[in-house]
Order: sequence, then C-alpha cells, then structure tokens
Amino acid sequence: MVFRKDEVEIGNSGEKEASMTQALNTLTLIAGGDVGPVMEPVDRLAELVLPVLRQADFRVAQSERTYSERGWYQEWKTTIPSGKHSRQEPKMASLFQKAGIDVISLASNHVMDWGYEPMLDTIDLFRNMGMQVIGAGRNAEEARRPAVLEKNGVKVAILGYCSVLRDGQAAGDRKPGIAPMRASTYYEPVDFQPGSPPNIITVPLEEDIAAMREDIERAKAAVDSVIIFIHWGIRLFPKIVAAYQPPVAHAAIDAGADLILGHHSHVPKAVEVYKGKVCFYSIGNFLTNGSHKKRPEVEKNMFISPLWYQVEVDSLYCFPIHCKQTILPKIVFSKRGVERVSFLPALINELAQPEVLDSKDPRFQEVVQTMEWVSDFVPHKFRVEGNEVVVEQPQ
Repeated sequence: MVFRKDEVEIGNSGEKEASMTQALNTLTLIAGGDVGPVMEPVDRLAELVLPVLRQADFRVAQSERTYSERGWYQEWKTTIPSGKHSRQEPKMASLFQKAGIDVISLASNHVMDWGYEPMLDTIDLFRNMGMQVIGAGRNAEEARRPAVLEKNGVKVAILGYCSVLRDGQAAGDRKPGIAPMRASTYYEPVDFQPGSPPNIITVPLEEDIAAMREDIERAKAAVDSVIIFIHWGIRLFPKIVAAYQPPVAHAAIDAGADLILGHHSHVPKAVEVYKGKVCFYSIGNFLTNGSHKKRPEVEKNMFISPLWYQVEVDSLYCFPIHCKQTILPKIVFSKRGVERVSFLPALINELAQPEVLDSKDPRFQEVVQTMEWVSDFVPHKFRVEGNEVVVEQPQ
C-alpha cells in the first residue's frame, strides 16, 4: 500500500491511524478483454484463470457476442469486416457466470450485427444473471449509465464506450444502441510512389468527448473512482495506437477519470501514465476463440509481414500467434482513489484458455518485454512484484 506523505505524517497519531485505517479499506478489481467463444464447450475456457479471478472482489470484461434467438443479420454501412457468428445461443453465455464476471460491457463493433433485438435480449440475460451491463441500452441514457461497485465503503464507477461502431449504431434519446466515442478519419499522401500507404489521421468527435466528460463528472460526484472501459483502436496490429486514442484518454483523465482500460485490438498495447493516471490502450483477448475462416483481403493487405498473421492450425484459439500474449489488469481502490495498478502477464493456449504466468516462468518475462516494447513511446514505469507487474509514475 502506498500512502501519501502529507496524509501519513501530518497531524497527531490518532489522525495518522485513522488515515491508514481508511486506506486499508479497499476494493480490488481484475479486468479482462474480449470474451466471445463461438465453439463449445465454453466453460472450460475459464478453468486455468479462475483461481486468480476469485482473488479479486469484482471482475469486468467485454462481451464480443450477443446471446439471443431473435434478430436478423444486418448490412450496416462500412461492414468490412463483420461477424455473422456474433449472435450465439443464450446457453453460450454461461462462460460469464463460470468466470464470475460482475460487469459486462456491450459497447462493441459486433453487438448490433444482428440488429437491436439480440442486443436488448443480451442485456436482459446478463441482468437476470445478476450482472451489471454498461455501454449499450434502450436509449442513450441507459447506454451511458455506469456500473457502480461498492465494498468496504469504497465506490467505483465503470463507464463503457465504443469507438469502432458503424453508422447508425449509436444510442439516441429514443433509439437503442451503443455509447459512442467516435473518431473521423482522413488520409494524407506522404510519398510520390504509387501504392505507398498514406498518413492516416484520426480525430475524436468533439460531441462524443463532451458527452463523455459529462458522464465522468456526473459519476465522479457520487463515487470515489471512475474507470473508462473502451472498445477502440486498430485490431491485430502490434503496438500501433491510432492518433485519436491519446486525446480521448487524456480528455477522460482531465475530466476526472482515474483509469482507462482499452480493448478490441486482440493484442496488448501501450500502458501510459498520464498525470499520474494509467491508461491501458489494449489489454488483449481474454476468454474467446474463433474459426479458421479466410480473412477478408482488405484486412490481410494491411499487414506488412505475413508472420503477423500466422495461426496455429490445430489450435482452438484461432487467432494469430502474436495474439496469444495477454494481460489482466489488477487495480486496488480506496476512498482516496486508485491505490495500486498492476497487471498479470498471461498466455492463451491451444484450447483458448488464458494461463496467468508465474514470474519464474520464462514466458512471464517475454510478456513483460512485449509490454516494454509496445509502451516505449509513452511515459511509463514497470516493476515486477511477485507475479504482478506494477505500473508506476516514471521519474
């Protein structure tokens, strides 16, 4: 536990003791990225990670699927690529119960692949399981409503957003949909050679920034800490963070957010410390698998190296090899805010099971090295403590 010097040293011994006692009243949260298996059995995906998940007071994760028998496949604009497998039978949602997930975000690029009805059915399904749902709803008010966790007098709010939604999928005053944090994209030629890639410029949508600020300020008035749980970025590419992401993260922290947890890209990306607050740009995959389908040419053409798209033929994970590394952020909160931020290095095996690694395992250090590499362009400092990697303010 880290105590502020002014809180521990100033005042009489009774005040010091009261301050320390208050700090020891904590709430611990573990976060996972994308959850969304498409092949049974699903519950076994959580077997290796379950003992670690049970060590936290609460768990939050991202749902990549809807669970319903209603709806029909939509032809949304800009649907490359989309997911006809993104609607699953309700029984497939048992994995969330198996893993003990308490808060589920439905703010994703797949939640409305089959229209509004499956999304609404999924919200009701999770709530009937006793879970809180964020990031989507019957209208904008519901989609932007935070989940609130409370333990030992400590309150933490989690807000869910999506930056990779399609046109028409944002929730409105009287329209079901997703809580948006959109960005505009522009292309700038930078080379005279035909076929050279352009400079890609992405700018966050100001109206969504303003709405997010309002959500944060409203939530912060009622809780001790606020988390932004956001589906964003460029998927599958190692390391690359889109230009719009840092401005969104910084705006959220400037508005009062205490932590950013990003996902969608299926690979872990940079961990930045901004004004003493931590932003995980991507925490990678969690409990998911896929199919050995042929990827769209438009996506394969984006890869400079074919090594980046190797998939193990006999693996049930069905993601490129470089997507096997992942991390599980672990955060300790008190009434004073965030007390400690760390992450647990993990590796996803051929059965699509994430395994949290022991620090004595050589694979542990490989994940740490990856996290150092993907974070080398932002302020950060990592320190291994036990089987966790603590994120600290760089000097």
